[in-house]
Amino acid sequence: MKQKLLNQAKREYSAKQRFLALLILAPIFLLLLPYLLIQLGVKMDAFFGWAPILSKPLNGILGLLLMVLGWGLAIWSIYSQFTIGRGTPVPIMATQKLIVQPPFTYCRNPMALGAISMYLGTALLFRSLGALMLVLLGAVVLFTYIKLIEEKEMVLRFGQEYLEYRQRTPFLIPRIPGKPVERPEKPVE
Repeated sequence: MKQKLLNQAKREYSAKQRFLALLILAPIFLLLLPYLLIQLGVKMDAFFGWAPILSKPLNGILGLLLMVLGWGLAIWSIYSQFTIGRGTPVPIMATQKLIVQPPFTYCRNPMALGAISMYLGTALLFRSLGALMLVLLGAVVLFTYIKLIEEKEMVLRFGQEYLEYRQRTPFLIPRIPGKPVERPEKPVE
């Protein structure tokens, strides 16, 4: 199984193939998922009798801010995967190179952070507690997948280079640029 995974990850796709994959997936993540999120969230709000969250215009300001910042971070991450890593976010079109340039220097999962921010902003914009809860549940599922599966794959594919990158770069919450990461020293055995 590991060898099959490594063989698939080593396969390099042309820029045209990668672009086509992104073109197909973009409407799903930018239009379909937010639409479904709001539809289901609003139905949950009505079913449980939940009141709208945040007041107007705070919901619009905060929601749009999170959506724009999240979208920008996600697009920047995808662009880096496409150009520097010669891959895509799609696991079958994995990056061929470990990306240790911005935005991947701020945190190891800037695309996930951007997507979650974008969806949180959508939930706030529509003032839906149900949508907010769905985003948080989706975030838990996504981060569990990243920790249990994707990080192990990265170790298999990039070895020591990834382990060193993981040691110096936070998982999700970006560090302030220029601020050194403090790690507790491990006791000498």
